[in-house]
Amino acid sequence: MNFNIKNKLLLAVVLSSIVSLASCHSDTDVKVKTISTADLEAAVLTKYPPLDIEMVAKKLTEHAYQIQGKAGIATDNGGFISNAGFVITDAGVVVIDSLGSPPLAVEMLKRIRKITDKPIKKVIITHYHADHLYGAQVFKEIGAEIIAPIGSYKYINAESAPARLAERRESLKPWVNEQTYIVKPDVIIDKTTEFELGGQQFVINVVGAAHSDGDLTLLAKEDGVLFSGDIIFGGRVPFIGGGSTSKWVETLTGMESGLKLNLLVPGHGDASGDPAAAIKLTKSYLQYMREVMGNAVEEMMEFVEAYEDTDWSNFENLPAFSSVNRLNANTVFLSLEEESVE
Repeated sequence: MNFNIKNKLLLAVVLSSIVSLASCHSDTDVKVKTISTADLEAAVLTKYPPLDIEMVAKKLTEHAYQIQGKAGIATDNGGFISNAGFVITDAGVVVIDSLGSPPLAVEMLKRIRKITDKPIKKVIITHYHADHLYGAQVFKEIGAEIIAPIGSYKYINAESAPARLAERRESLKPWVNEQTYIVKPDVIIDKTTEFELGGQQFVINVVGAAHSDGDLTLLAKEDGVLFSGDIIFGGRVPFIGGGSTSKWVETLTGMESGLKLNLLVPGHGDASGDPAAAIKLTKSYLQYMREVMGNAVEEMMEFVEAYEDTDWSNFENLPAFSSVNRLNANTVFLSLEEESVE
């Protein structure tokens, strides 16, 4: 008897035995071991490379906390350059943004666990940029629902997304590595949406393509705290991403008069008890940038000349000016050139 026939006969015997065993047990006799959230979290804590980073969960109000990164470029401080936050309810935790690598998200999870053992129910991604997104897989792997704004799939499906991830696998090695992947949202929000969790009310406001291809904010109504994502940068020069600066300015103008808040948590920088001032700084920078680069485009100047002729004194002493201002100016210059020929 040849080898293949023997294998087939052996497989048939094994399958027959399995069927016989299954028929001897009712459904109620079969015990399926379920994996607890604690087990999932324990696995996550050891899955990713360790990261020794200074990180504090700063209590803002009765239920809301901020995780604040340091000002800098994307690869500074182990990639910890953006903000995240969380709100604790009686039924679980709502997390806002997930930081720029899985190990950073693990560190955030550890800080949450020092305060509460309630399950992580939802993770609200304010926008799909790497410094807010790459930690999402940690929360996905422990069972949280990932929620993101319409426009997120433009980032996910873009040719630049795998290139960006490949770059971060080098520049943020070993914390961004071959295990790191771009999490797809469980839910896409395309309009203002309210939800309740543990007796607390939340409002997701979809901003559209402002700072990125799709932005949203989250308001924790009971505590009066707005998590703005990157449509507001606190006390520093903003990074102008792939959205629309005109839409961005329009959004901030509406926020100036339409919000009554106790605190505003920006995508980068300090939380502010004076939301109007926080909004004003980002808005004034964007308006000035559009004005000076717009004038340069109208006068058909070269970018280098336009940049060097511009008075940046109102912003040059702010954090992140040296690292992002020239790039911001070039981004706006090119976008206004495109607008001028449409």
